[in-house]
Amino acid sequence: MIRVLIADDHAMVREGLASVLTADGDIQIVAMVADGAAAVEAVTAGEIDVIVMDLSMPVLDGIEATRTVRSTAPRVRVLVLTSFGDRDRVRRALDAGATGYQLKDAEPGDLRAAVRAVHEGHAPLDPRVAGVLLPEPATTGTGLSPREEEVLGLVATGLANKQVASALGISERTVKAHLGSIFRQLGVADRTSAALWARDNLAR
Repeated sequence: MIRVLIADDHAMVREGLASVLTADGDIQIVAMVADGAAAVEAVTAGEIDVIVMDLSMPVLDGIEATRTVRSTAPRVRVLVLTSFGDRDRVRRALDAGATGYQLKDAEPGDLRAAVRAVHEGHAPLDPRVAGVLLPEPATTGTGLSPREEEVLGLVATGLANKQVASALGISERTVKAHLGSIFRQLGVADRTSAALWARDNLAR
């Protein structure tokens, strides 16, 4: 059973999320709070595995609450669930320690899957969010084509081939072809090595 805390300043959203998340029977809602400070307090008071965290909340916003939770209770994972998908908020949330980032119009099944993925230590990102994490257009001197750099940039964020394909509007087969070309050009054997190279060499 995955023990979840919901942090959102709208009561109707909290109730709706509780209904959505518990639909399959493997997620238990142990607390619901209306601000970031209450989320931090709830973590110290009880056993929580995952926080579904809104960003825009009173008292303490979701980013600062995430930073505090991750520093005081590092085993607790944070899944951001927000209406905002701009580059600045996404980067600030991930830098604060959020494990995953989803938008509030996500499908119910996708949201439950994201909670499970976060609990297992994965980093689920909404494909639309992943798109804003692509490197800024720049001349990097990598020798890769612009599309190959886009694919590699998304792979470096932890996305699977299917998610990369969705974010870029191309087929999964095309993603695999691009990765094969990328591996050859970089002289690496797998996506992990390519991702490490990307984090050191692609402009952000």
